[in-house]
Amino acid sequence: MLASYLASTQPFARGQERGVRPLRDNRVQVLNPRNRVPVSWIIDDSTCLVNLNRFAIPQFATAWGGGPFDHDWRAMPAEIPDSFVIDFGTWCAEHGVKGKYSIVPFPACVGRLDRELPGWTRRQVDDSLDVVRRVMLPNWDIHPEMVTHTWVIDPQTGHPFTERSKRFMENWDWTTGRSTDELAHYLAYALKILRNVNLPCEGITTPGGFGNRVLPELSQATFESCRDVYRTEIPHYFRHLYDSGDTSVAPRVEYAQDLNTSDPRCVVSIIGCTGDWTGGWDCRGEIEVDRFISEDLSTGRLIEVIERGEPAIMVCHWTGIYYNGQQLGFQALQQVVTRLHQRYDNLIWMKLSEIARYWAAKELTSIQPNPDSNVWQIDAPFATPHFTLQLPGPVTAAPQISQSGEIAKLKPVASLALLESGTYFTASDTTVVCWDLRRGHARITT
Repeated sequence: MLASYLASTQPFARGQERGVRPLRDNRVQVLNPRNRVPVSWIIDDSTCLVNLNRFAIPQFATAWGGGPFDHDWRAMPAEIPDSFVIDFGTWCAEHGVKGKYSIVPFPACVGRLDRELPGWTRRQVDDSLDVVRRVMLPNWDIHPEMVTHTWVIDPQTGHPFTERSKRFMENWDWTTGRSTDELAHYLAYALKILRNVNLPCEGITTPGGFGNRVLPELSQATFESCRDVYRTEIPHYFRHLYDSGDTSVAPRVEYAQDLNTSDPRCVVSIIGCTGDWTGGWDCRGEIEVDRFISEDLSTGRLIEVIERGEPAIMVCHWTGIYYNGQQLGFQALQQVVTRLHQRYDNLIWMKLSEIARYWAAKELTSIQPNPDSNVWQIDAPFATPHFTLQLPGPVTAAPQISQSGEIAKLKPVASLALLESGTYFTASDTTVVCWDLRRGHARITT
């Protein structure tokens, strides 16, 4: 690839660096995939069988010396059954819903999924993992949510540290002052458990305040650990959410470098746009569907974000989705999805890894005109489906895409709403092309 790239080390608001960015003609714009708005669900605190927060609440109470953790956790069921996972995953697949589903590897120190889970047989754990692979994996990314979501594990021994305070809780103070290498070592410990049970993974989710005071190190540690354990091309992580206001919730492509080489690098921060309004992690929150999108489809956080054209990535907790067997959170999620589909016909459901890949290509692909012809030169460090590009001016003949030694003529569509890979739409002053972008060099002839 012959594209030129500019250093752009100006940090984001919270300290992470952007890295390099390509030179790009200011007359072109990379649009959302198929000119649609990505939507996705983030499900936290999920794992196999264990109702995580039934076991986490007393550990949180110990770390805080009581504090707000005073409800009757003993009344919560110990298990979230696989039958519910099947019902949930099947409904979501039927309605096109995609997102991220955590698998906490050593949930609340109850047991490791790759070794022993006291209270369940090995066959039950294996069957549960098989349900995740069959039912969830087609439409959901798998993330570790650190190792335990409660006490910090000593990677040298595999046991929790002996101190029982917030300083040794994954949710709170342990990460403060930690280096990139220390964090990467800890993240890799969690990732290796998931690898041991044959679950793929391209990113991580942070529990609570994990990494909040070492954000640059967290970003780089995500890259290092995902590359080390899974050879992930574009690692991503979920740490931030903004459930109100005008702050952008578009993904942040961080630490981009070596884009002109055979090993381009970046890490993507995925940002949630809602609070958990489906019942909460402890099943004591209110069900607030209207905060996502109102019954009359006129207001709500999702409408604010979608109208801006930014990915609307919703956040909830698995324990609240199950809601002690009442499934109140699941019912709320179903209402949100139904209302979204009633209100909009320009959405595209995507997994977090798919959003991360698209945004890496969107921000890091070089697009320059050939001054001697009607050709646009493309240099892409990363491939992505449905790459959608707006070019200046109308065309009188079908644009052609040349990549990997192949030439494909795009087919016209009558409106932007009909865009698919391999098509284009032209108007009086602009042309929008959509195709599956491959890594490397390409040309668009208009």
